[in-house]
Amino acid sequence: MHSAVSQYNVHSESVDPFGVIIDTTRGTFVARGMMPHGPKRTEIAMTSEAGTLSIVVINGTVRPGNYTSAASALVVDELRKDPGVTVEVIDPATLNLSLPGAPSNGEGAKVLQAKVGAAVGVVLATPEYHGSFSAAMKLVIENLGFPSVLSGKPVALLGVAAGSIGAIKSLEQLRSVCSHIGAIALPLPVSIANVQQVFDSAGRCLDPGTEKLVRKVATNLTDYIRKHLCPAVQLERLLREGIPS
Repeated sequence: MHSAVSQYNVHSESVDPFGVIIDTTRGTFVARGMMPHGPKRTEIAMTSEAGTLSIVVINGTVRPGNYTSAASALVVDELRKDPGVTVEVIDPATLNLSLPGAPSNGEGAKVLQAKVGAAVGVVLATPEYHGSFSAAMKLVIENLGFPSVLSGKPVALLGVAAGSIGAIKSLEQLRSVCSHIGAIALPLPVSIANVQQVFDSAGRCLDPGTEKLVRKVATNLTDYIRKHLCPAVQLERLLREGIPS
């Protein structure tokens, strides 16, 4: 099998400017940072179920039987193994999203923004087309509002490509867009090369090493949330209620 999967370090430019503030009166994370368009305040809602992390996985393709969904299904499966996590998969083919500047019925965008806005973390999965991430993924991002509901949220990236160098170009560009709109683009995105050799027609992964690395997209995201966001919840609670004697 001539396939390759890579996990590579990138400098996450969108992490450093952000401090996380917690508003326990409304059950939200609040991230504050300096954005290209000025100071911004973003709320990252937890689920109503105490202590549960709500994660959204967005597949950036509408192609039937696509490999992107096969790869992201491993991430979803890994997330669902965690009893402290709820996960929802968003398929842009079901949303009837409008092109920027075109008349909009608004319903698809409203559903998308509500689901992403309610999540504490997001996984973006994209195929690489012509050296960049997919038009479907860009359309999703364009329909997330301005300011974007992705702003302030940790985002893990996953890319697939038919070529031998993988989806590195598309992931670098997608990370740049995420950073620009204020998302916290996490390091260690995963790129799958020769994807048609890694998954069979039923969507089963044929390479254990690749599967292990793809599943780490899930754990990298939840580990980040629990290490950097959840402790802030407890800190805010102590500041409000006082440290027990």
